Amino acid sequence: MNILSFNLLLAVVWASLWGEFTLFSLGAGYIVGFIALWLVQPLIGTSGYFGRVFAWIKLIVMFLYDLVVSSLHVAVDVITPTHRSRPGVIEMPLDVKTDAGILLVTNLISLTPGTLSLDISPDRKSLSVHVMFLDDPDALCKELKNGVEQRVINAVETY
Repeated sequence: MNILSFNLLLAVVWASLWGEFTLFSLGAGYIVGFIALWLVQPLIGTSGYFGRVFAWIKLIVMFLYDLVVSSLHVAVDVITPTHRSRPGVIEMPLDVKTDAGILLVTNLISLTPGTLSLDISPDRKSLSVHVMFLDDPDALCKELKNGVEQRVINAVETY
C-alpha cells in the first residue's frame, strides 16, 4: 500500500471515529494522517509523497495569489478611462516534459485573467501565449517560466 492510499484510509478512519463523513471531517482526517505519517517517516522510509504534497499546496496557493492580482490588474484597466493594455503574443519555451505538466501549465495560464494559451508547437518545446499587458516580452516569459511552469514541474515531475 502506498503512502497516499494509507493517508486516505487514515482520513476515512478519522471521519468514522467522529461519526460523520463530511468534507470537513475527511479533510481534518487527511491532515492528521499526513502529520502522523510525516512523523513516522523514519520508520516507514523516506518518500517523495511529502515533498509532492507541499509542492501541490504551494502551486495552489501561488495560483490563487496570481489569480487575485491579475484579476485586480485587469479590473483596474477595464474600469479606468485610460486603457494601459498592450496586447501581444509571446512564444514561451517549455521545460515541462510530461503531458500532464503541459496540460496543467497551459490551463493555469489560460485561467489567469489577462493571459491565454494559444498553441503548443508540434515538437512540444514552446507555447504561444496571448498577453493583455505586454510591456517586456522577455521579462514576461521569464516570469511565467519561473512562476507557473517551475511550480508545475515541482508538483508534477519531481520527487
